[in-house]
Amino acid sequence: MPIKYTATEVLRDRWWIGALALGVSLAVTPIVRLLAYRARIVDRPDDRLKPHVRPVAYLGGVAMCLGLLAGLAANIAIMPDVARHWENILSDLPRLKLGDLADNPLWKMFAFAAAAVLITAVGLLDDLYDLTPRQKILGQVLAAAILLLGGIGQRLAVVVLGPMGLHLPAWLVVSISSVACVILVICTCNATNLLDGLDGLCGGVTGIIAVGYLILAVWLAVWGNLPGTDGLRVVICLAMAGAVLGFLPYNIPPASIFMGDAGSMLLGFFVAAMMAMFCQEGTARWLLAAMGVFVLPILDTALAVTRRALSGKGIFSGDRSHLYDQLVDRGMTVKQVVVMFYLLAGGAAAVAVLVAIFFRLRYALPLYVVLSLLIVIFFYRLGMITPAPRPPGNNSEDPAPSRDHADAQPK
Repeated sequence: MPIKYTATEVLRDRWWIGALALGVSLAVTPIVRLLAYRARIVDRPDDRLKPHVRPVAYLGGVAMCLGLLAGLAANIAIMPDVARHWENILSDLPRLKLGDLADNPLWKMFAFAAAAVLITAVGLLDDLYDLTPRQKILGQVLAAAILLLGGIGQRLAVVVLGPMGLHLPAWLVVSISSVACVILVICTCNATNLLDGLDGLCGGVTGIIAVGYLILAVWLAVWGNLPGTDGLRVVICLAMAGAVLGFLPYNIPPASIFMGDAGSMLLGFFVAAMMAMFCQEGTARWLLAAMGVFVLPILDTALAVTRRALSGKGIFSGDRSHLYDQLVDRGMTVKQVVVMFYLLAGGAAAVAVLVAIFFRLRYALPLYVVLSLLIVIFFYRLGMITPAPRPPGNNSEDPAPSRDHADAQPK
């Protein structure tokens, strides 16, 4: 198949979307930080999961969401045939022509933006009022439903079941895809929530993941139909990466503001939406690549669930035994652990992208399995499935790590 675009052509009229999102996030973060301190919307330390020495402002997730929305709004100005897309929405919506709406890139962007705002609002309510797990999951289910109404995630069943040679009726494909999309949103939102345990960790790692997704999106756009789904994937990745990078300078150790559940759930939702959008080609090749880029949060979450199950604890119970906690407890500083995770995330993203681009699915799948097993064996040999006892005193010259993940106790 001939190349339709070059990478330069794909990014030439879009790179500034990421710059705009970065600028908005960079400018808004200190404003929401001031508002958070004045309104006392802060994360207070405790003696269990939050050993930071002073209350730290929340609302960082709100700043990232505003940066993301700014980038998406700017895209409307350069979207091809935007007037025609508007007309089609106004024509198809009253007649509930959901199939036609699902193929409209402007409608898809609105659906993603609406779901992103909803998931941020759910996280913010959790920061303010400490929602129950059931309430948070309900919000995540609603966000997934909005994605599905926007035509995002409707081909998950085709990608998952297609390699098995199964040919299912359309109604069953939609039903299975809907369930899979809901599960995907719940899992990724909670994975990034659990990763948000050290200053700068979740934001930096997810920023690297966004760049990995951007490379995949650009590659697909080079070979695909840029004005459609390919263009939207590129725009969302640019806007999210810019929003995260604009927030990160205020969140690196020692953080002056936390993203809170509002931010970590937004980042997880972004990952789920991108995974679903990488299914548009109808092949598992790009979904596996997206999962490979996200492997570090997947690994931490899987080990946390395994560890708690082996110890007889509930999977939602809080502990200080995540991979980053154990590295700190073994004598590494907070900054060293954060840098290590950045390197691991970058390495995972590079490997996943290269494997997806240069290997066919039948070769890529066993390679992913082997690499995953090697990683699990590596951490098992380090004894990090069962946590080591914490040494007395503080082994880090950095400020104590900030506890800010989903399984934390009431704030």
